[in-house]
Amino acid sequence: MRNAAAILGLIAGLIGIVVGMFGYGYAELSQNRAEVGEIFGVLENPGFIRFASFIAPLLAIAGGAMAKTRALWGGILMVLAAGFFYTAFGFNVGTMFPIGFAALGGLLAIAAGKPDEEKAHF
Repeated sequence: MRNAAAILGLIAGLIGIVVGMFGYGYAELSQNRAEVGEIFGVLENPGFIRFASFIAPLLAIAGGAMAKTRALWGGILMVLAAGFFYTAFGFNVGTMFPIGFAALGGLLAIAAGKPDEEKAHF
């Protein structure tokens, strides 16, 4: 389960980088060019979009990297990443895989316990 969580977290982060680039780019473009915001819509909170565009993929990749050795912390980071993706961008065709992979990887990492350890991480 830890290996699956690690792979899901890394994939979610890599796909999330693409989503984050578009989100950050649109937030900057709509702020600097008012006509773009008028045509395609103005963001309510572009500062949060910029923050989530950076931090969500970072948390997913870091959580995936930590999933093998520190499964609880890695799982929490991946669940937070999924929350940031959902809060910033909503659930749509561009975000369904980063949200789903990060959330599933986080749940798998939290549920995982090393079979060779007497006590799980709780």
